[in-house]
Amino acid sequence: MRKLFIISTVVFWLAVAGFRLADFCITTIPVTAVSPVVEPAVKGYLLAEVAGHARQNDCWMAIEGSVYDITTYLPDHPSEPELILPWCGKEATQAWRTKNKGRTHTSRANQLLENYRIGVLR
Repeated sequence: MRKLFIISTVVFWLAVAGFRLADFCITTIPVTAVSPVVEPAVKGYLLAEVAGHARQNDCWMAIEGSVYDITTYLPDHPSEPELILPWCGKEATQAWRTKNKGRTHTSRANQLLENYRIGVLR
């Protein structure tokens, strides 16, 4: 019985050491054979171009240097579209950051916003 205990203890610690070594090797070996990521060309818009899209059925916003077409999202937004409509066609970073109430949007909202990104503000 004592031999079984000693053998199982040794096997256990060898397995632990093996996992630690594998983790160390995975995290410290540099990856060199990775092809570079090529970003697709991003269209740039002037704020004057964004201003031409200031209606409920055509709503663009500039937020933190990016331009978003949120026209199709307006009916799905949790709040009333009337809260968002004043920001259509404008630079709306401050409104996005504070929701006009001093609260920030959730990380899920930030991820969702990226689905509507059409370019950058020039």
